Amino acid sequence: MKLNKTYINIRDKWWGLPLILPSILLPVLSSANTYALTSTGNVVLFYLPLAFMLSLMLFFGWAALPGIVLAIFWRRYPQTGLYETLSVTMHFIITIVLSWGGYRVFSPRRNNVSHGDAHLLFQRMFWQVFCSATLFLVIYQFAAFVGMYESKASLMGVMPFNINTLINYQALLVGNLVGVPLCYFIIRTLRNPLHLRGYYQQLKLQIDSKATKKEIVIWLAVLTTLMFILCMPLTDNSSIFSTNYTLSLLLPVMLWGAMRYGYKFISIIWAVVLITSIHYYQRYMPWYSGYDTQLAITSSSYLVFSFIVNYMSVLATRQRVVSGRARRLAYLDPVVHLPNLRALNRALQNAPWSTICFLHVPGLELLGKNYGVMLRIQYKQKLSHWITPMLASNECVYQMSGHDLVLRLNTEAHQQRIEALDKHIKQFRFIWDGLPLQPPVGVSYCCVRSPVSHLYLLLGELSTSSDLSLTTNAPEDLQRRGAMHLQRDLKGRIAMMNRLQQALEHDHFFLMAQPIFGVRGDVYHEILLRLRDDNGDVINPDNFLPVAHEFGLSSAIDLWVIENTLRFMAASREYMPAHRFAINLSPTSVCRARFPAEVKQLLTQYQVEPWQLVFEVTESNSLTNAEQAQLTLGQLQQFGCQIAIDDFGTGYASYARLKNVDADILKIDGSFIRNIVSNSLDYQIVASICHLARMKNMQVVAEYVESEEIRSVVLSLGIDYLQGYLIGEPQLLSEIQ
Repeated sequence: MKLNKTYINIRDKWWGLPLILPSILLPVLSSANTYALTSTGNVVLFYLPLAFMLSLMLFFGWAALPGIVLAIFWRRYPQTGLYETLSVTMHFIITIVLSWGGYRVFSPRRNNVSHGDAHLLFQRMFWQVFCSATLFLVIYQFAAFVGMYESKASLMGVMPFNINTLINYQALLVGNLVGVPLCYFIIRTLRNPLHLRGYYQQLKLQIDSKATKKEIVIWLAVLTTLMFILCMPLTDNSSIFSTNYTLSLLLPVMLWGAMRYGYKFISIIWAVVLITSIHYYQRYMPWYSGYDTQLAITSSSYLVFSFIVNYMSVLATRQRVVSGRARRLAYLDPVVHLPNLRALNRALQNAPWSTICFLHVPGLELLGKNYGVMLRIQYKQKLSHWITPMLASNECVYQMSGHDLVLRLNTEAHQQRIEALDKHIKQFRFIWDGLPLQPPVGVSYCCVRSPVSHLYLLLGELSTSSDLSLTTNAPEDLQRRGAMHLQRDLKGRIAMMNRLQQALEHDHFFLMAQPIFGVRGDVYHEILLRLRDDNGDVINPDNFLPVAHEFGLSSAIDLWVIENTLRFMAASREYMPAHRFAINLSPTSVCRARFPAEVKQLLTQYQVEPWQLVFEVTESNSLTNAEQAQLTLGQLQQFGCQIAIDDFGTGYASYARLKNVDADILKIDGSFIRNIVSNSLDYQIVASICHLARMKNMQVVAEYVESEEIRSVVLSLGIDYLQGYLIGEPQLLSEIQ
């Protein structure tokens, strides 16, 4: 252990591995060099030492220079003497330092990342391949011209720009293109043998997930067969496949591998294939007339094939990485950073049985309004982290829109686990700006079997059931509560929503009016909204108005009622010039800032006086947002409209709220009027309401006047207006005279 630690501390020192490795590896890697004889002299088909020394500089930096100098002297001095050895040393040092320095300057960030990175592809191609090969060849040509390389004079030729120079240049390019990644891999592996394990893991990740072992074996068999045919000695019975024609067949085979198996695998395979095929070039390129030109063409094929194979493998690997990241992001919520509904659907498909646990936190809406949207995001993240330790490895928490989370659990002992989860969730405290928050969490669950084709409908049922859990303070089993009932209720609400939308678009609503008589002889009518079903039967407003409020149609319906009422008033202006109508408003309309402007526009359009309209607001709902409600009602009163508080007495704290409301009319709820004759408590309540109304100069309307006895009592209390079946039943608006 101590020896290993010592090795780690000294391995990157200039007197450590950078000093030893060049002398050991240079003779070995130089054996891969391949030379050929042309009609005008010797040429190089593959040259690896330059790539090796450049890799040393890339890996160790300046610390590699002493080892490089030592390796060159060790190898060259006994053969060529001091003068030429110094020339060779300076030749290599100038080339690799300029190439390495240029690469470091123009790629300052993460420039030592593993080969195959698409972002560094251009910089590496330029500095490590083109620049180094060009500098090396130019310096070599100059040194040979002035007589510094007597032992290598045959490589230069008479003229610098000839076929031999072209072949040498292509050899340097292909040597750097293939050799730098190969030598870098060898150096890194020798420095840390554990790198092989990481390299193998990355290699497996780069292989296309659709590629099977059978496919890889077949591909390797085809490649091996081509290499065997290519390297077979030529005989009188040899066919065209024993020539460089087979070399061209390597390209489509390697391209298939580049597209399927990733850069890390293909770069190693192609390096072995290329070095082997170049080393045995005489097996498929016999001497004949025009040999020099054919050798140059074949050398260019080595270069072009290497570039295409490496470039395509980098692009294909990059594309798979990007596609894989996009697929992962498609299953992740971008804001909360939790798996989304699509991920839940996939997890349910992969498991034969699952338990879906739905968490509903309605309190997040109010907290989000007060503290901002980040509170909701961080609450979900913290709650997810709180729950995760209680989940198995294949279980997860999934993000839902709004204020909900979903868990997918295994079905083993799911009831006991959900009860334990519920207790665990109740212990969760969310700290926001030092303030501990604990909004209640509703929990519902059910078991499902794959495939789950009705997931969205099921989640809606679980959401409804989780609302019940907030009341019972215990997890609710959807199967025990009856999913069919919830489905019917949900489908009924959806059908009613569609019916309401159709009614708004095609004017399927119709209006009725019930008279309200004043004790002084004046009369006005309350507008009542009605809707017919497919059979022509009238649908009770209590059945469709809650659905309209739930799906945000209340304000649109209110505007429809107002516009159609004003249209009737404009059409009947000749025989009812000063008639008044009362229209009920929903809480949504009262809390809309633009509502008064829309009413004013309609009044102007139909030329109706504002005093002819009375807007009735339900007391228990309209004052929920008291500030906006007062502002809206105040603007309507400024126009000249009257405001009536409907069903007064049914909401909590009615008297306290009434102190801050400036209304014109107060309508007492029928539940107090119905038994006013026989119930003294109702009588006293109505009397107190009348007294309060007089103090605020408000007129009073008594609803549900159904008998003469009730009429006599309410008149004795000084009530101003009477409404009920005794006074007049509702009738179609068009039939009013």
